[in-house]
Amino acid sequence: MGAMAILRLALVFSIFTSLSLLTRSSPSPQLQIVNAERRIDLTAHIVRVFLTLKVENIGESPASEVLLAFSPTEADHLALVKAAAVTGKKKKKSYLPLDVKPINLVDGPNGTKYYLLYLLKPLVKDEAISLEVLYILTHPLEPFPVEISQSESQLVYYRDSAKILSPYPVKQQATFLKTPTSRVESFTRVEPTDRANTELRYGPYEEQRPYSYSPVIVHFENNNAFAVVEELVREIEISHWGSVQVTEHYKLVHAGARHKGVFSRVEYQSRPSHSGVSSFKHLLAELPPRVHSVYYRDNIGNISSSRLRTNLKKSELLIEPRYPLFGGWKSTFVIGYGVPLEDFLFEAADGTRYLNYSFGCPLGQTVVDKLTVKVVLPEGSKNPSAVVPFPVEQRFEKKYSYLDVVGRTVVVLEKENVVPEHNSPFQVYYQFSPIYMLAEPLMLISVFFLFFMVCVTYLQVDLSISKIKQT
Repeated sequence: MGAMAILRLALVFSIFTSLSLLTRSSPSPQLQIVNAERRIDLTAHIVRVFLTLKVENIGESPASEVLLAFSPTEADHLALVKAAAVTGKKKKKSYLPLDVKPINLVDGPNGTKYYLLYLLKPLVKDEAISLEVLYILTHPLEPFPVEISQSESQLVYYRDSAKILSPYPVKQQATFLKTPTSRVESFTRVEPTDRANTELRYGPYEEQRPYSYSPVIVHFENNNAFAVVEELVREIEISHWGSVQVTEHYKLVHAGARHKGVFSRVEYQSRPSHSGVSSFKHLLAELPPRVHSVYYRDNIGNISSSRLRTNLKKSELLIEPRYPLFGGWKSTFVIGYGVPLEDFLFEAADGTRYLNYSFGCPLGQTVVDKLTVKVVLPEGSKNPSAVVPFPVEQRFEKKYSYLDVVGRTVVVLEKENVVPEHNSPFQVYYQFSPIYMLAEPLMLISVFFLFFMVCVTYLQVDLSISKIKQT
């Protein structure tokens, strides 16, 4: 009974500790931001924000964590947060990656969402550190007007704050926004505000209190391709006979201002600089080197307008749908190719095999709303597991192919809100005995042998009907 009581107490303590890590109160004001600079890149439909912070510890106790605050609107569009500590100066700068994880605070004002940044070593009193933060927003640009004709340019809204949202006091800060062109219809002024060509600057602002927020709206021209893959299913099938076959199913949409009116192909081709400037008619897919058996087709059949270029480092497939995509238009297609097995399948020291492949979407500057990666392992594989450098949903399925008996294990990885920065390697580990490679050849041999024996037996047996002679 004593052992059971101790076990219950340990379980309750572990649960309480886990909850305390996930739910915490607001940060103590022992940190301050000496200088903050934020640069927002609005030149594409994926918004990248580069944040430079100089953080100082003004408290008595060491600090090993720094909180990053995001408004509810930013949190809804947040795809990725990365951070690094900066050491050295100018040309001798080096960047040390830091762990960043989401955290829930019970008393965050106005629905503020937080990410916790873990320092490599605690920051003692009066010590400062420089941090570089990159966070990426998807679908943050709102087309206005929501419908445009073939000859009109695309205008969008971007909403943010002139001042950096921070749980710490900020001594000095500035925000810079870069637009694709110099055409800016309107923008909110929060003095001091300055605009030069394609850059809009808010600040510098000094001695700002925690959670200072000044909403701004920028209305500007953005005719870049708003290419969004609503759903992408990548199936990677491993064959130990020498090849890895990849099949990718795309549901592509132009997520910009919807097209209104009729489409004139004559005008589109004769005036390409004025007609359909916000549309796109081709995309570039970056594939692995040494690809073979490449195909690109849709529901009608094979599309011959694609072009493939290969070299020792990468392969580029330029795909062109059957028609240019305007706002609201969609296209469904399939890309397939094979790659050599020895380039992506390896064996560890303990005999475990693992696939090392790239996660994400091969199409450049594309947002994937829902990505599903299916790794089909050879029949007879055991103990599969996946290692991905960011959170994903993982499950297992079974798939039956030609001559399969027990089926093949499929490792399914799912993630939403995927951007090009997610194109990093992931690994799938499994155990496999080479004896299973003989299963299908032996099955074929057995079938042919049985067929041969049936044929021989049939030829040797006399099945004719004849009269018996009476003596």
